Amino acid sequence: MLRSILAVMVVLLVGGGGAAAYWHFVALPAQQQRQQGGAAARGDGGPVVVEAMPVKVAPAERTVEAVGTLLSNERVTIRPEVAGRIVAIDMVEGGKVREGQVLVELDASVERASLADAEARRMLALNNLERARELRRTNVGTQRALDEAEASFRIAEAAVELARAQLAKRTIKAPFDAKASLRDVSVGEFVTAGTALFTLEQIDPIKVDFRVPELFISAVNVGNEIRIAIDAFPGRSFAGRVTAIDPLVDERGRSLLVRASIANPDEALRPGVFARVSLTLSVKSDALWVAEEALVPQGGKQFVFRILDQGEGKPKTVERVAVTTGLRRPGEVELTSGVRAGDLVVVAGVTKVREGAPVVVQGPGRAPRGDESAPPTARSANGEQRQG
Repeated sequence: MLRSILAVMVVLLVGGGGAAAYWHFVALPAQQQRQQGGAAARGDGGPVVVEAMPVKVAPAERTVEAVGTLLSNERVTIRPEVAGRIVAIDMVEGGKVREGQVLVELDASVERASLADAEARRMLALNNLERARELRRTNVGTQRALDEAEASFRIAEAAVELARAQLAKRTIKAPFDAKASLRDVSVGEFVTAGTALFTLEQIDPIKVDFRVPELFISAVNVGNEIRIAIDAFPGRSFAGRVTAIDPLVDERGRSLLVRASIANPDEALRPGVFARVSLTLSVKSDALWVAEEALVPQGGKQFVFRILDQGEGKPKTVERVAVTTGLRRPGEVELTSGVRAGDLVVVAGVTKVREGAPVVVQGPGRAPRGDESAPPTARSANGEQRQG
């Protein structure tokens, strides 16, 4: 019986000692740490360690994405106006042609003979007219004879012009500088009026047609900048400007047709190619940007904690500032009100601070994302830069 009592007392003493050790070395330090953390969060303890970065100034572009198709700046299908046999083709398939260059010649032997006949008749009519004038001047000839001679000369001149026009139609010239397509005819082939021989494509500059939602009608203007990307040229983009806007909105797609022009000196771009278009609607050169982590949403509003310097020997504190957000891009958000360029805002530790809490800024803060002089464009899921 005595042994049992002693055993129980030993067990109680050992258990009590263990509990006391646990409280002293584990539970009590943990409780003290929680109390210190709570005091720091409430601002009634030591300063809270945070990371901060300055509000930076960088351009902000509002853009909209679209898809489009490349078109020739000028395009024409070469067709003869008259029937005839081809006697010469003076163009290289796929090669360049110059404005006024002879491309195709049709047999013109009959037309040349007709022109010679008309010119001979005009010469005779001219001689008759001069003789009639001389006779009338000496009162030998009548006025009627002179009038008939003048009419005959005018008829002869008209016949010459007609013969020249018919002869000119036997020669087809390039209407503008362009590149020729592949041809479907050969020398010696007889063609009828309107037969398609080949096409001419002027591709420098080159056009791109694309559609944007009617929501952006007020923001799309002639002169807006665009950039296009082509799958055939990965990593390369081509710049251009809007040159024309269709006045009619497509009632089925509720979209606006826009045409832009792109310089193409190396003729790398070809008509018919699919293009991804980025249309710049507006550019703000002095936008203010902060990291997305700085935002503290509350009650449908957005806030940031701005760091205040209380002077030498005093700890820095924070103040909560209501801000208005604008465009977004990866990792950053534009602030349109509430802060100024250069303000330090908390980007790490925002959950541990409150209005007026003392803070210690750890390190110089993060470097701004990207190149401030040419920041990446921010876009939303539907193609436009989204608003915050």
